[in-house]
Amino acid sequence: MKMRILLLVACLLLSGLLAARAGSLTTVSSWISCAVQVLSRDFLPLPYPAPPAVDDWVGMPAAERLANVLARLLPKLNDELAAKQCQLGQPAFIRIFKESRELELWLQDDKATWRLFRTYPIACFSGTLGPKTREGDMQAPEGFYSFTAKQLNPASRYHLAFNIGYPNAYDLAQKRTGSLIMVHGDMCSIGCFAMTDPVIEEIYLVVEAALKRGGSVPVHSFPFRMSAESLQAADPAYRDFWQELLPGYEVFEKERRVPQIKVEKGRYVAH
Repeated sequence: MKMRILLLVACLLLSGLLAARAGSLTTVSSWISCAVQVLSRDFLPLPYPAPPAVDDWVGMPAAERLANVLARLLPKLNDELAAKQCQLGQPAFIRIFKESRELELWLQDDKATWRLFRTYPIACFSGTLGPKTREGDMQAPEGFYSFTAKQLNPASRYHLAFNIGYPNAYDLAQKRTGSLIMVHGDMCSIGCFAMTDPVIEEIYLVVEAALKRGGSVPVHSFPFRMSAESLQAADPAYRDFWQELLPGYEVFEKERRVPQIKVEKGRYVAH
């Protein structure tokens, strides 16, 4: 594992040097950010057998991959869920906080109470705080997204993945471009959120089970844990955009209810 991390960091730094020679400051900043994240990231110990070797995994069909994950993670995953008064198949909700590099996975019980199942460290996302605005800007998005079962990708070259739904109606109204923004495995990402292979397996099984009932899984991506005070201290270049995110953030914080998000006149409105 240590050797893999060292090789990854070396590749990131080399790519950064090449980008610097090409004169792209945005690319340089993104690669340096990825390298720093990989070096400083926290490892989340999970109680499951390790995934197969990468060479073995790559050759597996999607159905075989999922069967392999289920065999290794169940029934221990059920025990982990039960310890938090959760279970497979409950509605799921994801919140992402870029500044602290955290992904929260929430599940809703039969009484409509949302319970936090797990907070995962994000291994890497590219770019800085602020929204994604165009294809190739190497930014990970911020805003209110959702995905359905059609957006799950068990055949991903990043172990397992799901598309969060960028661009959404708001992004299209703002004429933002880009596509295929994922939460996936591995430790490196360009515009997506890399969670490591062991972590994405647990997340994937939970959201897949939630989606078997139909519907979608909301994904709310924030620059940081929001408040009026944090916005005052934030980068003024994005303050107006972040102010639009604040009501949706506050609905869940104060009411433990996932808000309905609409786009009205090109702006986010939380109900």
